[in-house]
Amino acid sequence: MLSQIHYIVRSKVDGKYLVARINQGEKEEPVSYLLVFQENFEALSYLNTHGSDVSDRFIVESTSGTQLKAILQRWDFQGIGLVKDPLLPRIEFLSM
Repeated sequence: MLSQIHYIVRSKVDGKYLVARINQGEKEEPVSYLLVFQENFEALSYLNTHGSDVSDRFIVESTSGTQLKAILQRWDFQGIGLVKDPLLPRIEFLSM
């Protein structure tokens, strides 16, 4: 995974990444997983399918595995949500 190129979605407005927030319980804060795509066109398909009205506010960036690790640490994400099917969507969550 470290040697692969991955694609992430970032807001043009505030620079925040597209994440999945998962509630752990009523009293606990939700945890965030960075959404990661295997191909550029998958990220674009996801945006166009699930956020067509705001898709122009986002950009798709390529990142290496080592850069991805640094992003996870810097933004305090719990792990990644590897998007397997951008249209359904089907996401595999991996904790780091």
